[in-house]
Amino acid sequence: MNGHLDDGVVRVGRDARQRFHDSRGYGYPLGGGEIALAPVEAAHLLYRGDLDAVDGMDFRAFLRESAEDGFVPTFLVYADLRERGFYLSPARADWLQTVSADDADLVVYPRGKGPGDGAVEYRIRVVGERESVPAADLGDCVLAVVDEESEITYFETDRPDPDGTAGVDLPTRVDADLLADRAVCWGPPTRLYDEGFYGTPLSGRDAEHDALQLSLVEAAYLAERDAVTLDPATVRERGRSVEGGRFDRRLRVYAGLRERGVVPKTGFKFGADFRTYAEFESVDEFGHSELLVRVLPAGHVFSPRSLSLDVRLANGVRKEMVFALVDESAADVTWLRAGRLTP
Repeated sequence: MNGHLDDGVVRVGRDARQRFHDSRGYGYPLGGGEIALAPVEAAHLLYRGDLDAVDGMDFRAFLRESAEDGFVPTFLVYADLRERGFYLSPARADWLQTVSADDADLVVYPRGKGPGDGAVEYRIRVVGERESVPAADLGDCVLAVVDEESEITYFETDRPDPDGTAGVDLPTRVDADLLADRAVCWGPPTRLYDEGFYGTPLSGRDAEHDALQLSLVEAAYLAERDAVTLDPATVRERGRSVEGGRFDRRLRVYAGLRERGVVPKTGFKFGADFRTYAEFESVDEFGHSELLVRVLPAGHVFSPRSLSLDVRLANGVRKEMVFALVDESAADVTWLRAGRLTP
């Protein structure tokens, strides 16, 4: 059976609809027994030997002719998912009869389902390991990264809504001093640390905490709520002199998490901005943190390598990787979660 290139699709006649579309979910019906195949579908059928040629080209020649604009990585992902037992379609409006693509490259149907069943398992975006990926393009898709040896790594991304049950009534105007890159709170009520997990006892965690050392983010948050005797504007200015514009983004995310009932603490040892606790009750009884949070500007562009490093590290310490995307012109922080996926 042979195909013919026509305006960006491969047309196949005779009984192609029954053989390829109705039974295995390839292509789009054109009428009678004819179907249109996207080039990646035609390449897969050539690779399998189900098509003999496209305009005289065998698989090798067709691949060579099509090897621009990300075609090869997309073909590799398409073939991998087919081998895993999925039916899938290129994300073209005329190929998708009852579902949407949402800016994906491939739409994958649940096992046992096909193009006409109205269900989607994954929306796939395909990139090579050297390409860049805007954070704004992630959140409702699976990112398939094809590395230089044609290995494929899948990352599931979504938009979580972090929340928790942690919280404590803040005191009023506790005596505090602003130091070079932190602050010290003197004689605080015990609940500030024991129940709120603000700061670290100056003499160590096991000591009587008659003084708490605060990060500049913690100090600014407490100063803005009149919980310590520090001028909020002075603390913010100190934070900017130490961290630059990153400080304001981190403070905004810190405040947002606290207001959602989530306790954020430094994530430095994990290479993140914060680690978080959603159900913190007491420093005497709390478990492992659940999330690692990296704070980024809304326009951040990932390299697949850096995204893989973050996700791998989070998985290695049994946490989820979440990115907080801060847009200075918007009221809310956008949350993006990424994790490894085995389809």
